[in-house]
Amino acid sequence: MEHTEMTVGDLMDLLSTCDRNAPVRQAMNPFFPMAHRLEQVIQATDETGQPVVYLAEGRDADTQLGHLPPEAAVALAWQAPVQAPPRRPRRTAGGR
Repeated sequence: MEHTEMTVGDLMDLLSTCDRNAPVRQAMNPFFPMAHRLEQVIQATDETGQPVVYLAEGRDADTQLGHLPPEAAVALAWQAPVQAPPRRPRRTAGGR
């Protein structure tokens, strides 16, 4: 099965529906989901001579922002929705 990669055009189409003033972050590692700041967009050539665009995080210590928000991990299907445990009935005055 051939894997189809997202193109710059696909990314532009997806971003066109987003708030232009929203910060761009990168979600990394589905097994330990973390959020990272993006700092650079570069175009290079891959090993087959094809152009490729890289979204890169910065080098600063605060580039990794911490854990990915749960709703983002759920939307990416990296984590199942978490539900509150069932509540036990409360005891009432009188011990019953």
